[in-house]
Amino acid sequence: MATSPTTAIDAPAGATVHDVARLAGVSAMTVSRVINGRASVSAATRGKVDAAIAALRYQPNLAARAARTGTLRIGLLYSNPSAAYLSEFLVGAMEQCSQSGGQLLLERCTDSGGQRAAIDKLVAAGVDGILIPPPLCDSRQVQARLNRIGMPSIAVATGQPSPAISAVRIDDYQGALAMTRHLLALGHRDIGFIRGDPAHTPALLRQQAFIDAMREAGLAVPPYRLAQGMFTYRSGLEAARRLLEAPTRPSAIFASNDDMAAATLAVAHGMGLAVPQQLAVCGYDDTPVATTVWPELSTIHQPIAAMARAAVTLVLDEIRQRRAGDVAPATHQLLAFTLMARASTAAAAKPAL
Repeated sequence: MATSPTTAIDAPAGATVHDVARLAGVSAMTVSRVINGRASVSAATRGKVDAAIAALRYQPNLAARAARTGTLRIGLLYSNPSAAYLSEFLVGAMEQCSQSGGQLLLERCTDSGGQRAAIDKLVAAGVDGILIPPPLCDSRQVQARLNRIGMPSIAVATGQPSPAISAVRIDDYQGALAMTRHLLALGHRDIGFIRGDPAHTPALLRQQAFIDAMREAGLAVPPYRLAQGMFTYRSGLEAARRLLEAPTRPSAIFASNDDMAAATLAVAHGMGLAVPQQLAVCGYDDTPVATTVWPELSTIHQPIAAMARAAVTLVLDEIRQRRAGDVAPATHQLLAFTLMARASTAAAAKPAL
């Protein structure tokens, strides 16, 4: 009796395109069309091939495919809640791909359950390498999956780069330390802090740097001066309200990214607070929103577009090394940050006598 392509079987080690074709009852060329996302395959046939691929746990031979094609396709796996960050990243990645003759393919991952499916779609589309900007850069599932299939990949803006995957980042701890010291130098002693997504390692580093800088100045950080955000504007609104509606109000708020800092400005304006005279506000990243709000945000400039360009260059180099049969060790690049002091921060007001 013929084996159904949906039947669970013991997959042979190193299953081939021909194994998939035999199980699905189609030609090897049809399997290739499905894997490469070609439109000239019926839904029914595509379903049979997908079922056979799943049953055999088949993985495309990335090295062989790369050797056959002259165009380098770079996948971008994204789920960043900050549209401003993603926009900056896309600009840099597209510019570098254009200069290097690469092609950028985007795939959105909406939740943790869709990570494998998103990676598989990029692989099926024929990508030769994948960029992983935050927050997916810190996903162990994503990293493990990419390592398992042997896909060249670059983690961008992770606070804890894996030895197995190349990465581009800044020193988030030192950046947050510099910003907190900036507020302290302006005379602020009662400072609120809006945390970022705890699943993203830079958020943890920024929070720790804030606490350490305050401790360095002999100041404790009470729990009510810490508010949880998730790097989104909406979460920043809620966190800023918690900080500013407390029985006593801080003289400054340091938000873990610019979207939440912009939300803090909106809350302050709504409460009739003058910024920076009554409340200093600062952010992190220096995305376009930092200079489109009023007053313009003091922030840590993270060279997002430059990081994207560096990530594209790294992944292209790794692909070419593999094509030449060379070992491509993981490379970690650390780019410089800059403290941008703008109109949203000023000297702390002197207490009334």
